[in-house]
Amino acid sequence: MVKPTLLVLAAGIGSRYGGLKQIDPVGPCSEIIIDYSIHDAIRAGFGKVVFVIREDIEETFRECIGSRFESKIKTEYVFQEIDKLPAGFKVPEGRQKPWGTGHAILMAKDSVKEPFAVINADDFYGRCGYELLAKELSKTVTGGAPEYYMVGFELKNTLSEFGFVARGICKTDSKGYLVEVVERTKIEKTDSGAKFTDENGGTMKLTGNEIASMNMWGFTPSLFGHLEKQFVDFLERNIGNLKAEFFIPTVVGDLVKTNEARVKVLESRDQWFGVTYREDKPVVVENIRKLINSGAYPEKL
Repeated sequence: MVKPTLLVLAAGIGSRYGGLKQIDPVGPCSEIIIDYSIHDAIRAGFGKVVFVIREDIEETFRECIGSRFESKIKTEYVFQEIDKLPAGFKVPEGRQKPWGTGHAILMAKDSVKEPFAVINADDFYGRCGYELLAKELSKTVTGGAPEYYMVGFELKNTLSEFGFVARGICKTDSKGYLVEVVERTKIEKTDSGAKFTDENGGTMKLTGNEIASMNMWGFTPSLFGHLEKQFVDFLERNIGNLKAEFFIPTVVGDLVKTNEARVKVLESRDQWFGVTYREDKPVVVENIRKLINSGAYPEKL
């Protein structure tokens, strides 16, 4: 049985938090969110973790974060840099924004040769998603279009109490395979569930039971070939757009539309946590304390 790899997208973590040393602890013994993610991945059966980071933060990242795990699980690092582009392309003048999550995953092509999961470094996904992915990714599947996986969360378990969030709302077929992901950029919690506001100011009610994509995926290495092709296509169309990004949900959506891959949606009932607003942090700390009190996590990782 092949042990899958966990690919952690962390290239933007320094800029979001104003420096790695300022990442706020959320656990009782100064644990940060990544500590819980790696803990869950190890006990689910993952055999390696690969961090996608920027080269300029490597030393600090290894010292502050990577060193926490290097004795527990095989740990590697790859670099996402703005100038790592296919032959024939160069960074346009004025471009500062990273190329997006699809480009970040592509940077791991030479390090990841086994089935792998993808997560954001600063999101708390809960134990269930890792167990679901490890089970599926450990299977040997041959023939036909590749089968990938997306862990979906109930929308109500992903909302902030303090403002709007952006979520991809998933549509599936009768067998649980992804049909499409509809991006909703202004969703907020309500007493009866949720609602979203469109670009024209119109609102629509949501039940809160919709399945949302939170960038927790499962892939085989076949994805890298698709990423290479689609990234070239993306650059040909967008090289002059200084803000355009190559997002993994777009890549997956295109593969589904062209029948080049199937994506099974694995539903997690766990609570997703993220610090979208400053006020979210105490909520995250409280929820992790509740999980510890319930026995889901030890007091100290």
